[in-house]
Amino acid sequence: MTTTKKKTTTTRKKSTTATKKPAAKKPATPQKVPDLPINPFAYEVFDAVSKMRSKALKVEALQRYNDPSIRALLIWNFDENVISQLPPGEVPYGNTKTDETSTGTLSDKINDAVGKMNEMGSNSLGSQDQGRTSIRKEYKMFYNFIKGGNSSLSSLRRETMFINILEGLHPLEAEILILVKDKKLGEKYKITKEVVAEAFPQINWGVNRST
Repeated sequence: MTTTKKKTTTTRKKSTTATKKPAAKKPATPQKVPDLPINPFAYEVFDAVSKMRSKALKVEALQRYNDPSIRALLIWNFDENVISQLPPGEVPYGNTKTDETSTGTLSDKINDAVGKMNEMGSNSLGSQDQGRTSIRKEYKMFYNFIKGGNSSLSSLRRETMFINILEGLHPLEAEILILVKDKKLGEKYKITKEVVAEAFPQINWGVNRST
């Protein structure tokens, strides 16, 4: 008797794994120069310019919010012929009464206020930062603080005038003025002389502005 063994064949189905198509990337929203309030603060203008990714948009932002006070700050900061007649570095308090009741410097006070704003994600500390004046109103006084601008002022009088202006400004504007006097605006804001020169071709760089 012959036994025939049947061969068992197992057919394996090839597993087919569906290839996932990469999700289509959403087109990036074109960046635009933001709308600022009427007569914006200098820090609002510089912050808007700083956030623009392209040189063309930075130029557009500066031109849109063009103001003599903005140009004065930029000239003071970027023109090597404009030399500050103020001591570099931190600014002390301006009067004895304040010195007796406060520690540190006016620069420390301003930096502290700016730091709190950054933590809060706000440009305001409520009633604590309501400036009595603004750079837009005070820029015509800048000549007193540069070499050759007003040689009749004593160093003490010049520094006192500068401190009085700082104490009346919004902390973020006061911070800008301290940066500019030391030509350090670029340490906080992404603005270059090249951008400024393209935005304001009417600026004559290197001119003796003390006369």
